[in-house]
Amino acid sequence: MTLRRRPEPAVRPVGGNLYADAAGSPGAERFDRLAAGGGVEIERIVSQGQASPEGFWYDDAREEWVVLLAGAAELEFEGEPQRRRLFPGDYVRIPAHCRHRVAWTDGGAPTVWLAVYYGGSGGAAP
Repeated sequence: MTLRRRPEPAVRPVGGNLYADAAGSPGAERFDRLAAGGGVEIERIVSQGQASPEGFWYDDAREEWVVLLAGAAELEFEGEPQRRRLFPGDYVRIPAHCRHRVAWTDGGAPTVWLAVYYGGSGGAAP
Protein backbone atom coordinates (compact mmCIF):
# COMPACT_ATOMS: atom_id res chain seq x y z
CA MET A 1 0.00 0.00 0.00
CA THR A 2 1.33 3.38 -0.98
CA LEU A 3 0.53 6.32 1.24
CA ARG A 4 -0.26 9.52 -0.56
CA ARG A 5 0.52 12.83 0.94
CA ARG A 6 -2.27 15.29 0.96
CA PRO A 7 -1.55 18.40 -1.08
CA GLU A 8 -0.73 21.51 0.89
CA PRO A 9 -3.83 23.65 1.39
CA ALA A 10 -4.03 26.74 -0.79
CA VAL A 11 -4.95 28.89 2.19
CA ARG A 12 -3.78 28.77 5.77
CA PRO A 13 -5.21 30.20 8.95
CA VAL A 14 -3.42 33.24 10.33
CA GLY A 15 -3.20 33.91 14.05
CA GLY A 16 -1.41 36.08 16.51
CA ASN A 17 -1.70 37.83 19.83
CA LEU A 18 -3.36 41.23 20.20
CA TYR A 19 -0.86 42.21 22.90
CA ALA A 20 2.30 41.11 21.05
CA ASP A 21 4.61 44.00 20.17
CA ALA A 22 2.29 46.38 22.00
CA ALA A 23 5.11 48.22 23.74
CA GLY A 24 4.11 51.25 21.73
CA SER A 25 6.23 54.19 20.81
CA PRO A 26 5.71 57.67 22.22
CA GLY A 27 6.43 59.05 18.73
CA ALA A 28 4.12 57.04 16.49
CA GLU A 29 0.80 55.30 16.73
CA ARG A 30 0.71 51.78 15.29
CA PHE A 31 -2.07 50.47 13.02
CA ASP A 32 -2.20 46.76 12.14
CA ARG A 33 -4.86 45.45 9.75
CA LEU A 34 -5.82 42.04 11.10
CA ALA A 35 -8.52 41.13 8.58
CA ALA A 36 -10.52 42.69 5.77
CA GLY A 37 -13.15 41.52 3.33
CA GLY A 38 -16.83 41.67 2.57
CA GLY A 39 -17.03 45.33 3.52
CA VAL A 40 -15.52 44.75 6.98
CA GLU A 41 -12.08 45.77 8.25
CA ILE A 42 -10.62 44.77 11.63
CA GLU A 43 -7.67 46.74 12.93
CA ARG A 44 -5.50 46.75 16.03
CA ILE A 45 -4.31 50.18 17.10
CA VAL A 46 -1.56 50.76 19.67
CA SER A 47 -1.28 54.29 21.09
CA GLN A 48 1.04 55.63 23.74
CA GLY A 49 0.33 59.25 24.47
CA GLN A 50 -0.96 60.08 20.98
CA ALA A 51 -4.11 62.11 20.33
CA SER A 52 -5.84 63.55 17.28
CA PRO A 53 -4.32 66.86 16.19
CA GLU A 54 -6.09 69.91 17.60
CA GLY A 55 -9.04 70.79 15.38
CA PHE A 56 -9.02 67.42 13.56
CA TRP A 57 -12.22 65.35 13.57
CA TYR A 58 -12.73 61.87 12.14
CA ASP A 59 -15.77 61.78 9.85
CA ASP A 60 -15.85 58.26 8.44
CA ALA A 61 -18.41 57.04 5.92
CA ARG A 62 -18.31 53.66 7.68
CA GLU A 63 -19.73 52.53 11.00
CA GLU A 64 -17.08 51.83 13.63
CA TRP A 65 -17.15 49.59 16.68
CA VAL A 66 -14.12 49.98 18.93
CA VAL A 67 -13.15 48.29 22.19
CA LEU A 68 -10.31 49.31 24.48
CA LEU A 69 -8.27 46.24 25.42
CA ALA A 70 -5.51 47.86 27.50
CA GLY A 71 -4.52 51.29 28.75
CA ALA A 72 -6.84 54.29 28.92
CA ALA A 73 -8.16 56.89 26.49
CA GLU A 74 -10.60 59.74 26.10
CA LEU A 75 -12.83 60.19 23.05
CA GLU A 76 -14.51 63.46 22.19
CA PHE A 77 -17.69 63.55 20.10
CA GLU A 78 -18.88 66.69 18.37
CA GLY A 79 -21.88 68.11 20.19
CA GLU A 80 -21.25 66.24 23.46
CA PRO A 81 -20.26 68.49 26.37
CA GLN A 82 -17.92 65.97 28.02
CA ARG A 83 -15.26 63.57 26.80
CA ARG A 84 -15.81 59.84 27.24
CA ARG A 85 -13.09 58.14 29.26
CA LEU A 86 -12.47 54.53 28.28
CA PHE A 87 -10.83 51.74 30.26
CA PRO A 88 -10.16 48.10 29.31
CA GLY A 89 -13.38 46.38 28.30
CA ASP A 90 -15.20 49.60 27.36
CA TYR A 91 -16.54 49.80 23.82
CA VAL A 92 -18.27 52.37 21.65
CA ARG A 93 -20.29 52.02 18.44
CA ILE A 94 -19.72 55.11 16.33
CA PRO A 95 -22.28 55.69 13.56
CA ALA A 96 -21.11 56.74 10.10
CA HIS A 97 -20.34 60.47 9.90
CA CYS A 98 -20.40 60.90 13.69
CA ARG A 99 -17.56 63.39 14.08
CA HIS A 100 -15.15 62.34 16.80
CA ARG A 101 -11.54 62.58 17.87
CA VAL A 102 -9.11 60.89 20.22
CA ALA A 103 -8.55 63.56 22.86
CA TRP A 104 -6.03 61.65 24.99
CA THR A 105 -4.31 58.28 25.43
CA ASP A 106 -2.20 57.14 28.37
CA GLY A 107 1.42 58.11 27.82
CA GLY A 108 2.75 55.81 30.54
CA ALA A 109 1.51 52.50 29.13
CA PRO A 110 0.35 51.18 25.76
CA THR A 111 -3.30 51.74 24.91
CA VAL A 112 -4.49 48.84 22.76
CA TRP A 113 -7.67 49.21 20.70
CA LEU A 114 -9.55 46.77 18.48
CA ALA A 115 -11.54 48.60 15.81
CA VAL A 116 -14.09 47.07 13.44
CA TYR A 117 -15.20 49.16 10.46
CA TYR A 118 -18.24 48.12 8.42
CA GLY A 119 -20.89 49.43 6.07
CA GLY A 120 -20.73 52.67 4.11
CA SER A 121 -18.34 53.45 1.31
CA GLY A 122 -15.13 53.53 3.37
CA GLY A 123 -12.55 56.24 3.79
CA ALA A 124 -12.19 58.93 6.39
CA ALA A 125 -12.45 62.65 5.82
CA PRO A 126 -11.10 65.31 8.15
